[in-house]
Amino acid sequence: MFSSELQQYVACQVTRIKDASSSRPLAAVLELDWSGDALPDAAAVQAMQPLVCDYFFWNKRHDHCYATANVPPGHTLIGNIAPLVDVEVNSYRSGWNVGDSVVRQRRWERIDPVRRQQFKAASREHEVTLGGQAFRQDATKINDSVLQALGDMSELEQLPCLMSIETGDGTQALMEFIQGNPFINELHWQSSTVHVLDFSGSGLERLILQPDGVTSLVLNKGLSLLALRSAPSPSLRIDDGADGRHLTLQCTHALPPFHGLDRLGGLSLVSMKEVDLAQVAQRFPHLTALRIWGKPGLASHMTSLAQLTQLQMFTTYDLFGFKAEDFPLATQLPKLATLRMTSLPADAAKVIKAGYKKAAALGLDLSVTKARKPEWLAENLLNPFRDWDGREHISPAYAKKAALAYKNMLAVTRSIDAAMEATAATAALEAMVAAYVDAFNKMDRRSGIIETVEREEIYVVLVALLAQLVQQLGEQGAALVDEAALLELFDHLRDF
Repeated sequence: MFSSELQQYVACQVTRIKDASSSRPLAAVLELDWSGDALPDAAAVQAMQPLVCDYFFWNKRHDHCYATANVPPGHTLIGNIAPLVDVEVNSYRSGWNVGDSVVRQRRWERIDPVRRQQFKAASREHEVTLGGQAFRQDATKINDSVLQALGDMSELEQLPCLMSIETGDGTQALMEFIQGNPFINELHWQSSTVHVLDFSGSGLERLILQPDGVTSLVLNKGLSLLALRSAPSPSLRIDDGADGRHLTLQCTHALPPFHGLDRLGGLSLVSMKEVDLAQVAQRFPHLTALRIWGKPGLASHMTSLAQLTQLQMFTTYDLFGFKAEDFPLATQLPKLATLRMTSLPADAAKVIKAGYKKAAALGLDLSVTKARKPEWLAENLLNPFRDWDGREHISPAYAKKAALAYKNMLAVTRSIDAAMEATAATAALEAMVAAYVDAFNKMDRRSGIIETVEREEIYVVLVALLAQLVQQLGEQGAALVDEAALLELFDHLRDF
């Protein structure tokens, strides 16, 4: 297959098949130590050898893992030779990822041999002292508890295996240290004083950034993930020297405005309540991978997904708001290699499974699970308390309790039908209101989270649910549901 990062072809060998008779057989995929500007000829195939990995903590191992036995689109069969490695395989991965270890091994080999030897020689038995704290010499992570006690950043050289730094108070000196240390591959950064960030000379693979106040961000070649933990300034400019071709950008809650990364390769949208696919396709038309996690979330303009003609991977979780006919046909996404959708509208799930069945037979990694019926959507997607999750003064636990209180009321109203006796209906509804109020009384006693807005919301939710019940019962509604009496009971029982 062609590696966009190396701009060369790379190769792998399937050495065995596991569970061949099952519905999802696995292939043992062995990474090979070969790359070239063109597909190899027969002689080159015969000369290929397994890649020997010794980067970081790998110790002359092969990259040999089980993955789904469907050959992903974009891979070309170049030959059939005896397995180059014939051993039991006990590692698994979600995709084939051919070329990843070649890239990592070659980066490792470009690092100063002396530094590489120091990394390998670091011992867990030997201790060093930094900022008054004792660390094993092969320690890989530090945070502000160490950084703020250092006299000089050069003290960090005592940790030759340092790979991960987490700071909420980043400094210019720390940024310069990271620039000069090729082993630091993960950085969690926040700073109130440094607004121009330049990591172009670093070896970072993952940058988790709180971008408050950042006006310019220069990234290094080789960075695979940039995660923005909050909305940046719209004036922020991001540059990685390749317009984002080899980068995955991760955003939380919304797709933020900024300048740069116009040819972004991967986009992950997390905890989304709403996502506009037209906006995504317009902003990043060259995406090869798109992942969306809803909260649950509503997707609009799903038809715009077809504009992403380079898309190779599309995954969703808890994403709704689209109909079966809105989802692109398999022919509209010709390069799609992975389609995994978990928790989606039931009608759409059925049509997508059928529409992509032929593509799955040809190699598409297809998984469509947890088809949600209207009842589930009413309890979760349409739950009026879902907005409590994320409010500054309400913890996720209390947001979940509020949502559960609504689900419990829904269960009661669904159990009441027009044939029910009035006394039984009244008793059930009074118990429902009492349980509903009790849930919020307990929350307020423990935390005092219910303020004017929340108090109004709790009341309005009950009013709306009772009105909905009256409507669905038709002629018997007024006889079975005494709305005024139930609302009076609500007011009598509440302490908030």
